[in-house]
Amino acid sequence: MALDPFLLDILVCPEDKGSLAYLPDEDRLYNPRLRRSYPIHDGIPVMLVDESEPVDDAEHARLMELVRAGARMTGPPTDAGPRDGGGR
Repeated sequence: MALDPFLLDILVCPEDKGSLAYLPDEDRLYNPRLRRSYPIHDGIPVMLVDESEPVDDAEHARLMELVRAGARMTGPPTDAGPRDGGGR
């Protein structure tokens, strides 16, 4: 189940307040800065730092390939780039 676009526009990392990569095929939101993954259960993002999962180097590299392939970034738009994952 895809997350609502409005929800994606307001979701940020609860730890550093930055944007997250939405990876719908992985059922997770990913913070590449902190290398933390937030699961999505039954269409509901679990945005608790204590429930997030640390990501090792190999998994980070794999997830970053997905991000570069066009993952949707969450959070309010910035001047850094478009909302479809490019430039953010």
